[in-house]
Amino acid sequence: MPLPAFAAAAAKLAVLVAAVATAANAASYARYRRRHLRRIPNPIDESADTLADFRALPSSSAAAEDDDFFFGLATAPAHVEDRLEDAWLQFATETSHDDKETLHNQKPVDAVMASSAADGGSQQASRSTGGDKIGDRDQRKPLRVAMEAMIRGFEIFSEGGESGGGDNCSHNVASWHNVPCPQERLRFWSDPDAELKLAKETGVSVFRMGVDWARIMPKEPTEDFKSSVNFAALERYRWVIQRVHEYGMKVMLTLFHHSLPPWAGEYGGWKMEKTVTYFLDFVRLVVDRVSDLVDYWVIFNEPHIFVILTYCAGAWPGGDPNTIEVATSALPTGVYNQALHWMAVAHAETYDYIHLESKNARKPIVGVAHHVSFTRPYGLFDVAAVTLANSLTLFPYVDSICDKLDFIGINYYGQEVISGPGLKLVDNDEYSESGRGVYPDGLFRILIQFNERYKSLNIPFVITENGVSDETDLIRRPYILEHLLATYAAIIMGVPVLGYLFWTTSDNWEWADGYGPKFGLVAVDRANNLARKPRPSYFLLSKVVTTGKITRQDRMCAWRELQQAAFQKKMHPFFRAVDKHDRMYAGGLDQPIQRPFILRDWRFGHYEMEGLQDPFTAFLRSVSYAATKNPSIIWLFCPLNEVNKKSGKWEPQFPQDSWGWLVGA
Repeated sequence: MPLPAFAAAAAKLAVLVAAVATAANAASYARYRRRHLRRIPNPIDESADTLADFRALPSSSAAAEDDDFFFGLATAPAHVEDRLEDAWLQFATETSHDDKETLHNQKPVDAVMASSAADGGSQQASRSTGGDKIGDRDQRKPLRVAMEAMIRGFEIFSEGGESGGGDNCSHNVASWHNVPCPQERLRFWSDPDAELKLAKETGVSVFRMGVDWARIMPKEPTEDFKSSVNFAALERYRWVIQRVHEYGMKVMLTLFHHSLPPWAGEYGGWKMEKTVTYFLDFVRLVVDRVSDLVDYWVIFNEPHIFVILTYCAGAWPGGDPNTIEVATSALPTGVYNQALHWMAVAHAETYDYIHLESKNARKPIVGVAHHVSFTRPYGLFDVAAVTLANSLTLFPYVDSICDKLDFIGINYYGQEVISGPGLKLVDNDEYSESGRGVYPDGLFRILIQFNERYKSLNIPFVITENGVSDETDLIRRPYILEHLLATYAAIIMGVPVLGYLFWTTSDNWEWADGYGPKFGLVAVDRANNLARKPRPSYFLLSKVVTTGKITRQDRMCAWRELQQAAFQKKMHPFFRAVDKHDRMYAGGLDQPIQRPFILRDWRFGHYEMEGLQDPFTAFLRSVSYAATKNPSIIWLFCPLNEVNKKSGKWEPQFPQDSWGWLVGA
């Protein structure tokens, strides 16, 4: 075959393959749009003075055992407890090969930890002495991946990589080394009353807290079990839980909240079966000592998020995956499914033990806190990635434990727009400081979707976490009201929701983002002995909690202030690393960049979902529009032409309205 003819044939084949791929993705997006992007029904009467009244909810949908719908606040040990040498503190103070000169004169972890003779904090967690292993780890930079896109490829930040601005962090934990007394966190261990008093004064009836596994079992229990247990710490936790009750609040206790003991991380943690045995040892200690004081139990917090960022990405402490583990992580036999399997086994056995041995007069209520984001594709060729990501993260873990659940906890913060190997920072969407798209409708959609899947099992739901990082407090006020309206609307539509917990009371340590993003209803002055100052959102939430109502006036006032800031083009901090393509990664910033408030109506029931936004789809959309004006244009883009039997001419063989998927959602 002559070369020109071969080239022409190859070009035709390439066009055909591209057309088939485009058509397949278009069909996939059309199905996705019908299922997930259609405008939601809004059962709330927005003309009424009172938009929601949680006290007037019918008892059948409000809660179990004749309780009213409850409001609460949530936190976790790694965020707030001082005198805690956990994996996160070790991770934050580790000296990477980039930082050795900078941190040369800093004191080691052991030196900065205060002794606690009377409260159980004097026994420190054992640390690794495997110098070679740590040295090897120092030579590998953590893989920075989009949280919800871990299966879509991993992009390593190169030295001096491009970013959208800000001070890129070379430490394991951003915005930590550059703030006062970072290891103190919020001193919840030595002084829990500061937080508990603030929580109580909002009027909430439930306080979610946790117990740290490494504090209670600072050593691997390989020989004498009792010598590996810090019984003083266990007694201190009992005292703290009693203090919660003395403030008039019930306790929701989390047993594992993203903090693996350092000694467990050394041998592989949840990738290994023996971790189930060790975890059950810890569970028995806690249940036997404090179960009479616990009203709700959360066994695992966001298990798939912990596994992704620890064992698949290596961005959190305790994982340190090698190249093969990263490359095969999403396979059926990869570390993702392997670790989640053992966590599911541990959940089932823990559930049975709590129900068998609980000393509480009431039947124990045991669940999981499951992280859910509403994900959508940015471009036509991102649809498959969204579908695959959801297939791995949305239901599988809950499916594996659904016969061992008294409630399903939903941790919802916002939406994620997937684009290529990262999460897209969409110009006309509002974002929190930590890069979560603000989208209250997503919470409603998720609750409806989960209820449809599990309603035959009669499992109720709890919003175990919902919050936004916003130092300005302008986003947080409407954020609270709109997500509560989304919850209320879901209840009206038949979803059994027991309660709502806001994250969190005071600004604290936010995992690998350090002290950058401000999630608290209360600001913390770390340079002034951790002085607390309640923000306006603190008083707004308190009003909703104490009255049980959301009024049209409160909604209008909160929204008006945010829109005024957007109209005046005011800016707010943003702590997420962004590349030149406006893709966000798991990497945080020591110092924030500034981003403008957005003039967009994202209130519940008002958000107008856009169609695909990538340049390729925009081009096809322009072609679609032109085709409605001049149908002959379709000839240029349709490779599947056939002879019209009536006219005897070649014509495109699809109806003109088949381009409708391009117009929008």
